[in-house]
Amino acid sequence: MSARVTAAADPGRYGARMGSAVVGVGRAGAQVTVRQTRHAFGFGNIGFDLIGLANREDHSIETGFGQAPAALAETVAERWLEVFNTATLPFYWRTFEPVEGEPDTARLQAAARWFVERGVTVKGHPLVWHTLAPQWLLGRSTAEVRRLIEARIRREVRDFAGLIGLWDAINEVVIMPEFTAEENAVTPLARELGRVGIVRLAFDTAREADPTLKLVLNDFNMSVKYERLIEECLSAGIRIDSIGLQSHMHQGYWGEERTLEVLERFARFGLPIQMSETSLVSGHIMPPEIVDLNDYQIPSWPSTPEGEARQADEVSRHYRTLVAHPAVESVTYWGITDAGAWLGAPIGFLRADGSPKPSFDALHGLIKGEWWVPETQVVADDNGDVVVEGFAGDYELVVDGRVTAFSIAAGELPTP
Repeated sequence: MSARVTAAADPGRYGARMGSAVVGVGRAGAQVTVRQTRHAFGFGNIGFDLIGLANREDHSIETGFGQAPAALAETVAERWLEVFNTATLPFYWRTFEPVEGEPDTARLQAAARWFVERGVTVKGHPLVWHTLAPQWLLGRSTAEVRRLIEARIRREVRDFAGLIGLWDAINEVVIMPEFTAEENAVTPLARELGRVGIVRLAFDTAREADPTLKLVLNDFNMSVKYERLIEECLSAGIRIDSIGLQSHMHQGYWGEERTLEVLERFARFGLPIQMSETSLVSGHIMPPEIVDLNDYQIPSWPSTPEGEARQADEVSRHYRTLVAHPAVESVTYWGITDAGAWLGAPIGFLRADGSPKPSFDALHGLIKGEWWVPETQVVADDNGDVVVEGFAGDYELVVDGRVTAFSIAAGELPTP
């Protein structure tokens, strides 16, 4: 006799994500309750909208990339926690430290702590970036800029120790030395050091401050230039823990074929892939002639019923593709609500009034449905064992009122 609890997911497609555990309860025929409590896979979203809630603020403060109105915070928080287990918090230097020597540390610590207390992994984004570099850096020598960047990295790593162990160490290096859209003090330093040099600066400074950190190289450039940068960094001995790939699809869904082609090109490095910034619109598609997404900012970009149906379909397809690929370790969606969304685009899973779109239900149905072991009652087998098969993650078993926590690691499922 075998007591078995099994997830509904297709092991043929998601076998690399799934595993099994045999849990002994010590008594044959015991009534057992099994439930999953967390995915090992990182299902992420930005946590910008909940910084105010964590700080008990009744108003919204600019983060650099938008924030939902404070009146929606409770609704957003409830929906956020229903689905996601990884939060990205904003450390854009210009908005984090608008006045030199006055960083917004306490507010971001409160936000990070709020998430950690609810079992959420927190990622800091980013430690180094040319965009949104502080204006007070302008006019400094490159040597002084370097010193200040190193001090900033050490400070953030130190101040958020125990709360944030995962950082985008540096963002969008491919374009960094060539950036001309806005005068900033980081681009001249990147030009002087070279791309590999500025990457080394970010990674080595952060790792010296805390050797336990997990550090990500993040970029939107999916061309061979990014592949070449990774190759050069690895050849130079820079330890990269994960490769971050952005996929803001305001000009239309990539589709499975292109997504898989991108994943395969970057998986060849043998490093985990984080789909670090992902978005799909539920309104009209941005015109194809727009080169820089930031150049398309219009008075109103509404979500529509047709767009919402399309978004739900594309979200499901995109997440299925990513979760099925063994190299991908996490997906971070770039906004849960249309209220205050980046560039005013209707990319959220919630409408501006906080109501869920079909895409929210579709994603919830995957993460907490098809890919989740629900609370299940079963009778222990003749050996007093229960076999649990499901996605890698954390689980609980309850028998006679006693709770036993256990984990399932990804690996081959047993033969039925």
